[in-house]
Amino acid sequence: MKLIQQTKQHMNLWAVLSLLFISIIIIPNFLIGINLFTEPNENWQHIKDYLLINYTYNTLIIVVFTALATMFIGTSLAWLITSYKFPLRNFFKWALILPLAIPAYMGAYTYHGILNYTGVIQVTLRDFDIMVDQKYFNIMTIPGAIFIFTLFLYPYVYVITKGFLENQSASIIENARLLGGNTFQIFFRVVLPLSRAAIIGGVVLVVMEVLNDYGVANYFGIQTFSTAIFRTWYGMQDLDSALKLAGILMFLVIVILVAEKLIRGRKSYSSSTANVRPIEPKQLKGTNKWLVFSYCSFIFLIAFFIPVLQLSYWAFLTFENVFSSEFITLVYNSVFVAGIASAIIVVVALIIGNYTRLHRGFLPKIFSRVIALGYSIPGAAIAIAVITIFMSIDGLSATVAEFLNLNGAMVLRTTLVMLVSAYIIRYMAVGFNAIEAGFEKIGSSYTEASRGLGMSTIKTFFKVDIPMLRGAIFGGFILVFVDILKELPLTLFLQPFNFSTLATQAYRYANDEMVHEAALASLFIIAVSSLCIFYFYKILDKASK
Repeated sequence: MKLIQQTKQHMNLWAVLSLLFISIIIIPNFLIGINLFTEPNENWQHIKDYLLINYTYNTLIIVVFTALATMFIGTSLAWLITSYKFPLRNFFKWALILPLAIPAYMGAYTYHGILNYTGVIQVTLRDFDIMVDQKYFNIMTIPGAIFIFTLFLYPYVYVITKGFLENQSASIIENARLLGGNTFQIFFRVVLPLSRAAIIGGVVLVVMEVLNDYGVANYFGIQTFSTAIFRTWYGMQDLDSALKLAGILMFLVIVILVAEKLIRGRKSYSSSTANVRPIEPKQLKGTNKWLVFSYCSFIFLIAFFIPVLQLSYWAFLTFENVFSSEFITLVYNSVFVAGIASAIIVVVALIIGNYTRLHRGFLPKIFSRVIALGYSIPGAAIAIAVITIFMSIDGLSATVAEFLNLNGAMVLRTTLVMLVSAYIIRYMAVGFNAIEAGFEKIGSSYTEASRGLGMSTIKTFFKVDIPMLRGAIFGGFILVFVDILKELPLTLFLQPFNFSTLATQAYRYANDEMVHEAALASLFIIAVSSLCIFYFYKILDKASK
């Protein structure tokens, strides 16, 4: 009864709009869940009997070992950057984030091009009459996929853990040193337990990205849930079985999220005083200084510099053939669809964020939790659910048109509407988090003062809140824009006929063994992403000082 009264009390224009947008996120996920309990067909029986175990095994192996590798690299780099001074430390602070600008599937075909028979490494070895067994250079395996994911996803762990450690009290580390702890003892017995929540948070993001992947697994010929969903839909034209695979993948994601909560437990670490002195980096000397420098340099080289250098060389070789009016169209398509989807996401995030800020209670809390649901579900699963919904809408519109004796019906599933809708479902959480952080920063005092002066909620929103949120709005837009610019599974699945983006064209070139031709599109995406990462680093670094 109390819940119903709270709901009625909070129902207004902001609530209605928020509920409408939240429904758009919930319905596809609900559709995936209920399809698990529908009657299976013959294709599903075959998949369950002969293929499902292989899909599950490959997916879990890649997820587990990628999680462990990124946890080690990301945490160790965060600890070294935060706690020690060494040559080029200020450069590495932001440069070690840059591998996040390279989509994993681009890293996959770049490293395959470097390591294959005609790649620079084997050609150089043959020039020196050194013959090596080909199997040592075969990266198109499960260990190779783990290597690729680790290189280009570890920044998730690095950024979150570094941010946490930079805000920790220096006294904790200093006391550990006074008690005789060396670097390794402090790291394993103090830093790791202290940073557990931050590390797990970063690792969960890595796991979500691995489960969302289609490009690496398909290019390497590895059977995972994402590739299985694509193959079932495109190869067998079996939407029901694809939905069941998507449902199992969604269930796997839920298990991982529940496991995260259990691993974190109820332990929390906070300072007992308001005055927290951040960790003061210690100057390294001698061999230790150059060891840490070499470690950071090695990670930066193999995770960013070498792939970008190789792509730049390939782009130089193929520039005249690739740069054409068709390439300009690809740039336009990519920027247009990413811009439209990002703008819609930011507007919707502003509406929901304003509602959850102005109201307290069960419903606003539920809204803020549901927002993250779309980002937790892999793109392949969302794509299948969106296709099903739009096919139903098209079927309904055809029935209505026939009833009204109209000549045609609107076919939404062949338009950009379906693709943009999927982007909104998938990336709403990214935009909402940026807007929510902006609302928290400005607080509610200005809004309350405006309302006290007689302005309505809507006028206050446009004349007071929006001007103060310009930074958060721009930041949220850029974050979503970059994510959509790099997006592959959703775009491959849902793009209309005769519509390609830089991401899908680069992938198609690579899949057709035209790796050199894929370089220019890849470099454009990497350049835009790198500029955005550098911009956000500078903004965050300035804000922390």
